[in-house]
Amino acid sequence: MSIILYGVAASIIVMLAVGFYVSKKINGDSINYIVAGRGLILPLAAATLMAQSLDANATLGNTDLTASFGFWAGAALPIGLATCLFITGAFFAKPMNRMNLTTLPDFYRRKYGHTTEILASVIMATAYAFLLAGNLVAGGYLFQTFVGTSYTVGVLFITVIVFAYTIAGGLFAVAYTDVIQAAVAFVGSIALIIFVATNYGITIPSGMGPANLGQLTDPSQGAYINLATIVALGLGDIVAIDFMERVFAADSPETAQRACFIGGIGTLVIGIPFSIVALSSGSILSSLGVAAGDQAVLYVLLQNAVPPWLAALVIAGIVAASFSTSDGAILGTSAVMARNVLGVRVDEEKAADSQVAADGGTESKGWFGSGSDKLLKTTRLMAIPFTLLGVFFALRVSATGMLLVLAFDIMLAGALVPLVFGLYWPSLANTPAAITSMVAGSLTRLVFFVLVPTTYAYENTLLYIENGIFTASFDGLPTFIAAAVSLVVFVVVGFATRSSYGPRALDEEGHRTVVAGGDDGDD
Repeated sequence: MSIILYGVAASIIVMLAVGFYVSKKINGDSINYIVAGRGLILPLAAATLMAQSLDANATLGNTDLTASFGFWAGAALPIGLATCLFITGAFFAKPMNRMNLTTLPDFYRRKYGHTTEILASVIMATAYAFLLAGNLVAGGYLFQTFVGTSYTVGVLFITVIVFAYTIAGGLFAVAYTDVIQAAVAFVGSIALIIFVATNYGITIPSGMGPANLGQLTDPSQGAYINLATIVALGLGDIVAIDFMERVFAADSPETAQRACFIGGIGTLVIGIPFSIVALSSGSILSSLGVAAGDQAVLYVLLQNAVPPWLAALVIAGIVAASFSTSDGAILGTSAVMARNVLGVRVDEEKAADSQVAADGGTESKGWFGSGSDKLLKTTRLMAIPFTLLGVFFALRVSATGMLLVLAFDIMLAGALVPLVFGLYWPSLANTPAAITSMVAGSLTRLVFFVLVPTTYAYENTLLYIENGIFTASFDGLPTFIAAAVSLVVFVVVGFATRSSYGPRALDEEGHRTVVAGGDDGDD
């Protein structure tokens, strides 16, 4: 156990050390802080995109779901996330990188106006509170299992560490530590499945293996939930704040595209072995006389069935990944709140810098940013309330996989359709279509969330209104229904209003040009 504790401690120390060390690269500049100066080369960009898909949420959710419900229930997480990376690489990485965006809601402002920007920001911030919570849940279980604290103390402890790491190094901290994390995760994943196979054998319970495609076709075997998971992650993650932040940070459109493809392959190579190991966890723990109880099955397996050095290696990768995604969630959302909700723009601050220089003054760039770069300071300050919201959700809903999927489910319902149409069907994409689509999709998903007793097979303990209409058998379908509502409303309203609301056309670099029909005037 001491080796495992040392491994956990070493991971935390390395992450903090790198985070504070690379904070020098921020140099009081919000662009350096939020998108790493838009200069990530391919290895850094690929590692940070892959790490976004291999956080503690996905890893623990994968193993817990696989152990409980079968291969496709857990493997749907890495498969869905990898699918998102492949789709983004094929259709979104290049055009989004060319636009020189700072945050994802910037696109909604340029294309649809300020109201849509605010609405997109609220949807994304809500979703990311759940994503952050899932990683804090994993941290809480980690400290409970290996350090002996209570779950609540573990959540609070990991929160303090992640918060300090985030406001210090920004996306630079994420990128540099993700290279280490990706290497550790790869070695740990492969070493774990080799150890399990050679020492215990791979045992696949009847009806739970990858060959049982009933998990994808038979509703009684969870097909709705498994397919919804793949769709929510495969499509909803496209409009993820921290995910697109990494795309924006690549040094070129080509780098952004290649990084997505490499990240997708890495996600499958590292994620699928955890699913295979989880299938064998029941027989392994049973042979050792150990019960998983209500704790994360992977943690129990590492604690009881593998050598301490291997457990330390795997946990180090999980801790690093958790730091990376939590950092991205806090950073991305606080930047959105500062820039897109509060309206602090970096361009305005650069103008102020120029005026100071013209007046013969000088600017000292401190840790909270220069006196004129209010975006950096405000972004760091906005991290406080968002982190507290993540803690609240983590203490109320201790289910990693469910929180991960729910986060992207929310964004699929409310934000994906306007992005896709804005890029690929601009003549139909106007402000009324975007706003009504986002509201209709989000409200539909919210209504189903409070009326269906389970969410991705987990009991809804957050906000459930008891009723006799919807049962647990309906679980999974709200993902498809809410997305369909968003799509239909966008198309109908777009066609109905396109003669009176001229679309905002964007050139290749994302600059707005008004086409025939005029602007809609929503700035």
